[in-house]
Amino acid sequence: MADKSIVMLGCFDTKGDDFSYLLNSLRELDQQVITINAGVMETSVDFPIDVDQDAVAEASGSVLETIRASNDRGRAVELMGKGAAAILAELASENRIKGVIGMGGGGGTYIILEAMQAVPLGIPKFCLSTVVAKDLSRQIGVKDITLMSSVVDVAGLNSISSLLIRQAASAITAMADTKVDPSEEIKKNIAISMFGNTTKCVDKCTELLKAKGYQVMAFHATGVGGATMESLIREGVFDAVLDVTTTELADELCGGILSAGPDRLTAASEMGIPQIVVPGCLDMVNFAQIDTLPERYKTRQLYSWAPDVTLMRTNVAENETLGKQLVDKLIGAKAPVEILIPLKGISQIDREGDIFYDPEADSALFGAIRKKAKSSVQVMEVDAHINDETFANVLVERLLKIME
Repeated sequence: MADKSIVMLGCFDTKGDDFSYLLNSLRELDQQVITINAGVMETSVDFPIDVDQDAVAEASGSVLETIRASNDRGRAVELMGKGAAAILAELASENRIKGVIGMGGGGGTYIILEAMQAVPLGIPKFCLSTVVAKDLSRQIGVKDITLMSSVVDVAGLNSISSLLIRQAASAITAMADTKVDPSEEIKKNIAISMFGNTTKCVDKCTELLKAKGYQVMAFHATGVGGATMESLIREGVFDAVLDVTTTELADELCGGILSAGPDRLTAASEMGIPQIVVPGCLDMVNFAQIDTLPERYKTRQLYSWAPDVTLMRTNVAENETLGKQLVDKLIGAKAPVEILIPLKGISQIDREGDIFYDPEADSALFGAIRKKAKSSVQVMEVDAHINDETFANVLVERLLKIME
């Protein structure tokens, strides 16, 4: 197979001079380039276009003339982003690309970031944009995308834009040509979820697994963290999952700010990857500053974890629901799965004498898990707190057992 290429993606119809300069900069760095035009207007540039706007529109399930005739800019941006994503997915599946770079304003940035969602982890994705200061978290999602401010508009060359375009070309080239050190032999990759409230448990599990030659990758259960872990599980990155911290389910249920969405805790089951699951930190829902709490929660048991983090203790009814949901997501798993319950508390602040210690709420959670699981999912109870070394030892022992 020929050397892989860097994809240059964007709206060549309105940014032709800028993209011509970027292409020349990449070629000066000895890069092969695949050019994709995601603009919808008539385009005249001085470089070859490998995938034209008609092909991008067609890949979205539409036709360029129809998109133009609609005179609906928002819809056009949406469709061209969708089409570009389909094309990038095909190129990636054919192992033809080693990096993707794009430039744009508001609409162009949306198209580029949408298209980059189709590119797997490890293939660098770089976007030079006028709207970097905006909250682009929804557009970036869980992907390893690098953003760089264009400072001036991407609207013709000048001393600032030409400098930053050359820097962007150098950045994507360096990223794409980076080689992974193969010296360390890894048995298998294990994903683990963590929170400040479960750090001791996760640190001990990681220590034990690394000592046996496994690579452990921790994901902070902040919504984006859990969603990223689920995405990488679906990409086949991991051989097993130790889901110690499933707190994002509580945020999804109660409207907290760290929800990972309705698909949290589904990827390993669907992909046939062994997993150990713990109801870690289901005693809490996360909000920002205390004055941002929804009115209905202001009389609940609250705890200020930090000035900008307010935790709400889940109650009996919520714990019953969470227990059922936890098991529901695991029933029908295509690989071995076990739920491990730490009977003496599920977070750092859920232990006897501490702020979130609530035996009735925990009992409701554990009871719902037992009742729903029955013979469908194996449940193991451990007479320990989640952060006790004893519990970590059992977690690792059971994970290695089901991985066999």
